[in-house]
Amino acid sequence: MSALPVATSLEEEVAPHTAGFYRAALRTLADAGVPFLVGGAFAHACFTGIRRSTKDLDLFIRREDFDRVAALMRERGWRTEMTYPHWLAKVYGGEDFIDLIFNSGNGVTPVDDLWFHDNTETLVLGVPVRIANIEDGLLSKAFIMERERYDGADIAHLLQVNAELLDWPGLLQRFGPNWRVLLAHLTLFGYIYPGERHRIPAWVMDELANRLLQEVRQPPAADPHVCAGTLLSREQYLHDVEQLGYVDGRLTPASTMTPGDVALWTDAIPARQADA
Repeated sequence: MSALPVATSLEEEVAPHTAGFYRAALRTLADAGVPFLVGGAFAHACFTGIRRSTKDLDLFIRREDFDRVAALMRERGWRTEMTYPHWLAKVYGGEDFIDLIFNSGNGVTPVDDLWFHDNTETLVLGVPVRIANIEDGLLSKAFIMERERYDGADIAHLLQVNAELLDWPGLLQRFGPNWRVLLAHLTLFGYIYPGERHRIPAWVMDELANRLLQEVRQPPAADPHVCAGTLLSREQYLHDVEQLGYVDGRLTPASTMTPGDVALWTDAIPARQADA
């Protein structure tokens, strides 16, 4: 992906004191040689040119690197927190914070060696960094379908700018058994940009359409009482698993989450915290 054009990093969208914290953290990790990738609003600006204010800095790291990262951050006087052990930690510099991401909230997309391959290099807040590849960012965003947050527009914009540059075989591989989620987003892209449907390779749409056709002709699933909706929204399908007796999709081999992870992540839902 190194040939991709990148936009200027978000110098104007981040308050100076916050930018100073982010910049120092990026330099600390870079100087120590810790592998990390910048994601979130910074990566989205690089790949789409869409600039928006951000309340945090998203850094993707391997889970096994967290202890080293945390030690480096504490040496700088910043506080670290393992917020959700299955996917997210934080670094606090006063009221500002950085998200250290090593999986997705649904446990489907752990950060592994594949993420650190052929990444785009650019400057973020003046620091040379590597950006999470579009394919991995797209995979992470594809499952975010909460009532309060839906990342489908981000995916549409990533495709609108970069469709011809994507590693489409790699993207299909990344989605694996979750290919229906990818098909849904590609179908919406053709609806959102009807004059640009041709930019999604025909062989990709043919492959996914054939998978769908073959699947609908198969006998019912061996275990029909699974709700995979919890992989898309941690809140909106709780009725299914708590009241209707469906098996939580996060507790199947589709996810790396444990019952304890699910309980902790569910308790953190704002509406539940308000009722507590």
